[in-house]
Amino acid sequence: MLRHPRAAIAAALAAALLTTTAACSAEEAGPALELTAALPESVPSGTVLRIGDPAFEAVAKASGLDKELTGAGIEVAWANISGGPQSIQAFRADKLDCSAVADIPSLFAAWTGTATKIIFQSVTVDPLTYPIYQLGVAPGTSVTSPADLRGKKIAYSAGQAQGALVLRVLKAAGLSRDDVTLVELTSTGDSYVTALGSKTVDVAPIAAYQVKLYQTKYPGATAVGTGIRDDASTIYCLTTAVEDADKAAALKVYVATRTKALLWQNEHPEEYAKAYYQQVQGLNEADARAVVALAGIRGIPATWDNAITRLQETADLLAVEQGHDKLDVTTLVDRRFEKVQADAAGAQVVTGDAA
Repeated sequence: MLRHPRAAIAAALAAALLTTTAACSAEEAGPALELTAALPESVPSGTVLRIGDPAFEAVAKASGLDKELTGAGIEVAWANISGGPQSIQAFRADKLDCSAVADIPSLFAAWTGTATKIIFQSVTVDPLTYPIYQLGVAPGTSVTSPADLRGKKIAYSAGQAQGALVLRVLKAAGLSRDDVTLVELTSTGDSYVTALGSKTVDVAPIAAYQVKLYQTKYPGATAVGTGIRDDASTIYCLTTAVEDADKAAALKVYVATRTKALLWQNEHPEEYAKAYYQQVQGLNEADARAVVALAGIRGIPATWDNAITRLQETADLLAVEQGHDKLDVTTLVDRRFEKVQADAAGAQVVTGDAA
């Protein structure tokens, strides 16, 4: 999955999600399945999954892999939503089973009383060469590395991946919150770019694909690398979904099919750019291809060990910096799906996922 921070679109569609999936929320639950039990092998015909995974939806249809889902008897109620705030809202209303997110939403779901499980992990094969975010710098502000952040006003959203990234960058630079001014600002659409252009903030994490547009729109604008990994990409689900034997069986097929789709998009970047970024996100052909090129190649890790270690480090940092309870992130991960992914990827698993 490639994260795309067009949260304004997702927010606008969130209300529609609560209506379009209302009928699905009343469906009869399948047999109970213990979290320690093996995933079922067969999917009862007509099993419904309510999924917010727009990029995979586009790829599945473009590649024909959606037929693997329907052929297994799975009915997918696609929801035009992804990201933490909208997905947690839908989880709480029991209108969604799973959603595509980074790693932060699973933490905030736990801290706010919504039980979820991560069932899918992917990584960027070369994460420091192809970062998701860069630090946008306001015109006229001198920042050439994270070490220059001292005394600067930095856009910050506590419950989003960008907020955690800011804290991790400060820590890596040997700085604390007291060394900067964090300006609470939710990242939706181009809000961080606008804040930089108006000099409301000095620095803000912006999507790598936005940097060229930002510099073109605001003469004198610059951007610097963070120097840390920011490539976490997951699917998380309501715990009740993986405790439903019918849905768990369907999710096993879903994870395997999504793995194949991710590998397909690596091999067909132009088709991926057209199917998702042009036809769904509305970018022109050149911009769509540029976004895909900037994202690099994503892969399936042979083991989730390093991803879990990174998630624990992030949880520990946020617990200290934001006053949350200590959290054991292993309780948020359903490792039964780890082998499902690896088996589906076969020889193409990423064995060098550095911590």
